[in-house]
Amino acid sequence: MEFKDYYQALGVAPEADEKAIKTAYRKLARKYHPDVSDDPDAENRFKDVVEAYEVLKNPEKRAEYDELRRYGNRSQFEPPPGWQSSSAGQHEPHQRYDGDFSDFFESIFGSASGRARGGRRGQDVELELPVFLEETLAEESKQISFKVPAFDAQGRRDDLTRTLNVKIPAGVLDGERIRLKGQGAPGVGEAPAGDLYLTLRLVPHPLFDVEAHNLIITVPLAPWEAALGAKITVPTLDGRINLSIPPDSQTGQRLRVKGKGLPGKQGRGDLFALLKVVMPGKTSESTRGLWQALAEKAAFDPRAQWSKEQ
Repeated sequence: MEFKDYYQALGVAPEADEKAIKTAYRKLARKYHPDVSDDPDAENRFKDVVEAYEVLKNPEKRAEYDELRRYGNRSQFEPPPGWQSSSAGQHEPHQRYDGDFSDFFESIFGSASGRARGGRRGQDVELELPVFLEETLAEESKQISFKVPAFDAQGRRDDLTRTLNVKIPAGVLDGERIRLKGQGAPGVGEAPAGDLYLTLRLVPHPLFDVEAHNLIITVPLAPWEAALGAKITVPTLDGRINLSIPPDSQTGQRLRVKGKGLPGKQGRGDLFALLKVVMPGKTSESTRGLWQALAEKAAFDPRAQWSKEQ
C-alpha cells in the first residue's frame, strides 16, 4: 500500500511542536471542509488532514508513526513483520469526521471509527429532501420515510424502511447538505450504523423567487396605480400585508418589506416587491379616447433620452 506522509499532509516539519500541528490542522480543515470548499478534491484532502491530525496530535501514535517513517517511506509500504501498535483501537471520536480512515492507517493502528472486530460499519445513505418555502417557517418537524440497505445473519440483503421526523434548520439554503449521525444503514456485528445525508432542495414557489434569504414577488400594477399611487394587498409566506405604492412608480422598482423573507441564522430576510406596470388586455373606444386625451395633455416622451445621445 502507499505510505502516507502525515507531516506533508499538514504542511509541517517532522520536528513541529504540538501547537504548530494544531494550528496547521485548523487552517487546512477549514480550507478543505467539503461544506465550504470549492476545491474539486476537497473531500479527499479533508480526510487526509483529519487522518494526519489523528496521528500527530497523539504523542504515543506519533512516536510509533515516526518509527515506521524511519523504517521505510516508500510507495509499496508494509509494516515490519510482527508489528503491533500499542495504541491500536484507541481512537478519539472526531467532531468533524466520522468516516473510515485509510488502509495505511488501519494497517498500523487498527480501525478508527468505521469497523469493529468482526463487523463492518453500516453504509451511508444519501437522499434529496424537497422543502417548501412555507416549511422553513414551520415549528413542527417534517416526517420522511426511506429505505436503507441491511443484511441478515446469512448475508442476505433485506432492506429496511426507516421513518424519521426531521426539523428543517433555520437559514437553510437550496442545495445545503445536513448529516444525521447513525441514521443510515445498520452496521454488521458490533459496528456502528452509517449516517444519513440529506441534500435540501427548495421547491419552486408560484409567487416567490429566492435570493439567499430574501424573497422577491412580482407585483402587477395598472398604469393609473403606478401614476397615482395605491394601497394594495400583497401575499407573503405567512399571510397578506398592505403595501403602499408611491405615486410615479416605475416598472423594475423594488419596495422592501423588512422581515418577511426566509429565516436565517441572523434573523429573517426581507421581501422585495418588484413592480411591473401592465396594460389592460382590451380597451373600449371610450377608454382609448381617454388615453388619447392623456397623451395630448401629458406631453411626455419616454424616448427623449435617445435624441440626447445622438
